[in-house]
Amino acid sequence: MKKLLLFVSLLAIGFAVNAQNVADDIIKVNTENHNLGKIKHNVPVSFSFDIKNISSKPVVVENTYASCGCTTPDKITEPIAPGATVKLKVQFNAAAMGPISKDVFIKLAGVEQPKSIHISGEVVE
Repeated sequence: MKKLLLFVSLLAIGFAVNAQNVADDIIKVNTENHNLGKIKHNVPVSFSFDIKNISSKPVVVENTYASCGCTTPDKITEPIAPGATVKLKVQFNAAAMGPISKDVFIKLAGVEQPKSIHISGEVVE
């Protein structure tokens, strides 16, 4: 009896873990890595990522945030309808010289781990 109870418990845990949503099953981003190239010092630049809802239900973006204050993603305020695509504009403030590699995170409602996208480039004179 104990073995049966243990088996049923492990089976239930396995289904619960597999049932958790992941961002890649809900949205698709046109590119996960964008190279901004050579950026002039003190000249802000921006890039827009396309985010498509590939699920059958509307998607709510709870938050968008970056790995540092020099990178600012816009907020997506409206739910993304099934099959619809929205733009996520990300602005980078090129105040510091040298190579850059920044992460931007997209936190979806009902999904524990945010979707991570990246920008890179080099700030020059």
